[in-house]
Amino acid sequence: QVQLVESGGGLVQTGESLRLSCVGSGSMDGIKTMRWYRQPPGKPREWVGTISGGGITNYANAVKGRFSISRDNSQNTLYLEMNSLRPEDTAVYLCNWNIAGVWEFWGQGTQVTVSS
Repeated sequence: QVQLVESGGGLVQTGESLRLSCVGSGSMDGIKTMRWYRQPPGKPREWVGTISGGGITNYANAVKGRFSISRDNSQNTLYLEMNSLRPEDTAVYLCNWNIAGVWEFWGQGTQVTVSS
């Protein structure tokens, strides 16, 4: 079983930055594809970006150029660096790990609120 815990959310103003972390614990052998999702208030969950086991990243158009995903395998940690934040980035941010293409785990989410 794998547990994922996100942190780093909070209330910021437009244009500011935040760095989210997602720390994994438990049995995690295998190649991991890691993703960030977000769920804005009253809207469905949406994909933010992905980092492959080899470190290749892909981003949703809405965040491309502003957000950056990285990982520290030695610390079992996934990061989301968010710059130039906008009110429309307000959401609960969740991390998702896919291990060996078989097992999928979710964190509980961390709230990000961007005021105008």
